[in-house]
Amino acid sequence: MASIFEVRVVWGDCDEQGIVFYPKYFYWMDSAFQTLLRDAGQSVRGMREGFGIVGIPIVEANARFFSSMTHEEILRIEAEICRWGETSLRAEYRGFCEDRPIFGGYEARVWLGRAGDGRPAPTPIPAAFKNAFAAVGQSRIGAGAQQ
Repeated sequence: MASIFEVRVVWGDCDEQGIVFYPKYFYWMDSAFQTLLRDAGQSVRGMREGFGIVGIPIVEANARFFSSMTHEEILRIEAEICRWGETSLRAEYRGFCEDRPIFGGYEARVWLGRAGDGRPAPTPIPAAFKNAFAAVGQSRIGAGAQQ
């Protein structure tokens, strides 16, 4: 399932040259991940309450930049979970300004529960969580959307 997150670049997102300061892209990737969760009927708060997890922290992040952006341009990020592990997942992102590729990136995240001693530890991702994404992906395909 792919999700779309859009943001208008404001002056404060830019460096002295008027170009988006690169750490903003990592913030926007996280924002796109939150949108992806919402599209699947999930939220970090709901996951903490429903699945009893500590969270789903980023353990690795990367981005490759193809073109710059400046204030007043609109960044569109396509986000999807491209790989499921037993206790982790990998979300990939593609950023565009109109049809111009801006960046590509990914985050690896761990499903963080609690070990027997109460300390945070990676735990298996429940099938119900994975199925939430599959169900939304199926409904989008049925509606004619591309996956």
